Amino acid sequence: MMARNTFCGSAAHAINRRGFLGGIAAAGAAVAADMTALNALAAPGVNGALKKTQKRIILLWLAGGASQLETWDPKPGAPTGGPFRSIQTDVPGLRISELMPKMAARMKTTCLIRGLNTKNGDHGSAAQTMMRGRRDEAALRYPDLGAVVAREMGRADSKVPDYVTFYTQTEGRSMAPGDAGFLGSRYAPMELTTSNYPEFIKKLDGITDLDHQERGELRDLLGKQFGRGRSSETMSSQNEAYQRVRGIMASEKLFDITQEPQKVRDRYGPTQFGEQVLIARRLVEAGVPFVRVGRAWWDSHGQNFETHQEMVPELDHVMATLIDDLGERGMLDDVMVITLSEFGRTPGINASLGRDHFASAWSSTITGCGIKRGSVYGKTDPKGQTVVSEEADAGSLFATIYSALGLDPDKNYQVGSRPIPLVNPGVHPISAVLQ
Repeated sequence: MMARNTFCGSAAHAINRRGFLGGIAAAGAAVAADMTALNALAAPGVNGALKKTQKRIILLWLAGGASQLETWDPKPGAPTGGPFRSIQTDVPGLRISELMPKMAARMKTTCLIRGLNTKNGDHGSAAQTMMRGRRDEAALRYPDLGAVVAREMGRADSKVPDYVTFYTQTEGRSMAPGDAGFLGSRYAPMELTTSNYPEFIKKLDGITDLDHQERGELRDLLGKQFGRGRSSETMSSQNEAYQRVRGIMASEKLFDITQEPQKVRDRYGPTQFGEQVLIARRLVEAGVPFVRVGRAWWDSHGQNFETHQEMVPELDHVMATLIDDLGERGMLDDVMVITLSEFGRTPGINASLGRDHFASAWSSTITGCGIKRGSVYGKTDPKGQTVVSEEADAGSLFATIYSALGLDPDKNYQVGSRPIPLVNPGVHPISAVLQ
């Protein structure tokens, strides 16, 4: 399979709105977010404050199962190694596929985990496991990584979304939706599946920016008057939801890559994946805790080598560009970049010159944010069939991610009377790759 390049009232209560609001503004009432509020997020002082207080993640989700043999763990010369050579990286003794020359020059920034054994080769349940770090229980749906990071790293006063996903291809989309599980819809993602731009966040063309701001001010005033002497969870929740919606409306420019200099856009390239990763960088720079960018069509049961020859260089270019961009902006210590699939691909080559599902010995990478750079964890045998040392599973991978973010993997959420830790009991982070 080849890759495919998403109050009304009575007259007696009428008000001179502009005069009324002008008086309130003079009295020092708080103003709701206006449609240009997020421009300030690009200011160095704000960006610096964010970097001191908030960790963020960009997850590059390689949907369908990218082959470790054509990326991070090549086996040239083995009967099932395939046609591609390995090349030396900037980490002594570490070689990766020749399809990734740009990342070969940047492996000193990155941790490579080669010993994943996740024991699940089914697309749907494996994708859920690799997004949650464990399998759901019959009566308990766990939150995915994005929802946990949104819950732990999101800020109550944030005017940007807490969790955004891009998945604009059709393959595998239904198997990998964002899911807040028992954390509830407050931490569910903004999912972009048809374009790079959120639907329904633009104000109507007939409403000016001033009208939009003044309507917010009027609502705030009347709401404060109504709320005096009243205490209600429903009212507080409605107010919080309203302010977040206004903030999301104010964040629309973050999704517009024309706001970036042309030279930056050219660096990422014109592909949909490149543009979405650029938007992801814009979002985390503005304080979004978690962004997942899905890139599908890795499910190479047929024509594996042609598929990877087309897709791996794109991953190599976009990932290297993102790492460089984050580094130049001083963000790499605070933004974690992860590459992850639901599983890898078989060392064996089938009759269609493809590789099938394989969860016994595959690879992932983590870059930045509390992870030891230039480290390698795990080793597979010469044919890539099994992990021969330093095996890791989904739980230990997630415990490592949480620890690198400064989160205690043993922290408990309370679901009814039951305490639920971030990872299953007895699961530990991979200390060898933590700074």
